[in-house]
Amino acid sequence: PLDVRFVVGQERQEVFAHRCLLACRCNFFQRLLSSEPGPGVPSPVVLSTVPAEAFLVVLEFLYTNSAKLQRHSVLEVLTAAVEYGLEELRELCLEFVVKALDVELVCEALQVAVTFGLGQLQERCVAFIEAHSQETLRTRGFLELSAPALLPLLRSDKLCVDEAELVLAARSWARVGAAVLERPVAEVAAPVVRELRLALLAPAELSALEEQNRREPLIPVEQIVEAWKCHALRRGDAARGTPCRRRRGTLPREHHRFLDLPFK
Repeated sequence: PLDVRFVVGQERQEVFAHRCLLACRCNFFQRLLSSEPGPGVPSPVVLSTVPAEAFLVVLEFLYTNSAKLQRHSVLEVLTAAVEYGLEELRELCLEFVVKALDVELVCEALQVAVTFGLGQLQERCVAFIEAHSQETLRTRGFLELSAPALLPLLRSDKLCVDEAELVLAARSWARVGAAVLERPVAEVAAPVVRELRLALLAPAELSALEEQNRREPLIPVEQIVEAWKCHALRRGDAARGTPCRRRRGTLPREHHRFLDLPFK
């Protein structure tokens, strides 16, 4: 009999299943359902964090050892598979995601990869963003990345985007985070702005950035000072720790010939 009742997701959808089958197929459910149901109608098992559609795919996998994955919900299924310890389903999801990667999906996939330590998926996502940098920076998914997910992007030499655009994208990202978290922009940006390569900007651009930074603090003053040192001394290694490496998409500027560090 269908002897276990779940209440799933924000929509609180009721889903019925066989307790014995779930417990046999998955350690997570074995632990979750270990208490014997008492007499009468058993109370429902509430799983509020997994969307109902994703949970139904998990059940489909547990019953049939296969799953019909959809692009719009595969990351939620992947998240459930990781949390429930379903390695085969996780691998099916990873294979599907890698094939389905596009500009709209890639940031959300990167976030899942960073959250759950899925190294290969993270590498694939970063490589995709490196090749499609400008389009990706304009997506909502980019603005919703966590700081740990944004860091590997800002550390990459292979981004096909100029530093001026990257600074604008970082400001937009920090503004969204500040609004959501109700914290100052500079505080939200602090974990990531160190990776911006300000010395790549021309003096006029650096002056404009400095002026905007006075109106809306984003970048620590000492970081801007370090960039100015590179200009003054005409050496890329003038201020220790100032990244001056050009990225793949860095537009040439006259002062770049003075920077010692070449493209990687």
